[in-house]
Amino acid sequence: MILLTQDVIDYHRLTEDVRSNDAGAVVLFLGTVREMTHGRQTLALDYEAFPEMAVAKMNELEAEARQRWPVVNAGIIHRLGHLELGDISVAVAVSCPHRKDAFDAGRFLIDRLKEVVPIWKKENWSDGSTEWVHPGADNVREARS
Repeated sequence: MILLTQDVIDYHRLTEDVRSNDAGAVVLFLGTVREMTHGRQTLALDYEAFPEMAVAKMNELEAEARQRWPVVNAGIIHRLGHLELGDISVAVAVSCPHRKDAFDAGRFLIDRLKEVVPIWKKENWSDGSTEWVHPGADNVREARS
């Protein structure tokens, strides 16, 4: 399942959707809105995307993961719109026969999603300022800290 949504992410359903009797491992990653980012207090996030391009790129990433690891099932859901502290912004679930492959495939999917999928995040800071973060920018910021 590849999905962009304005709704709350049902990660329980996503997990059940990727489970299989052929897989001994299911890995779930949840990205949540955190309060502190690089020493600044976040009040909320706003996500926007070019849906057709974002879904196409997410499908490409899933196909690449399936080529690299023995993925039984995979799902990626990204939320769009206004999110408050603690809200889930993204969920990635992967099932594989063994845990190492499931962890590796899941990490690949979330890392590449943040780098290449055209989803933009606006940070709403406690001082009233805002800042747009473009795909790939989080990785540059994290490397600096």
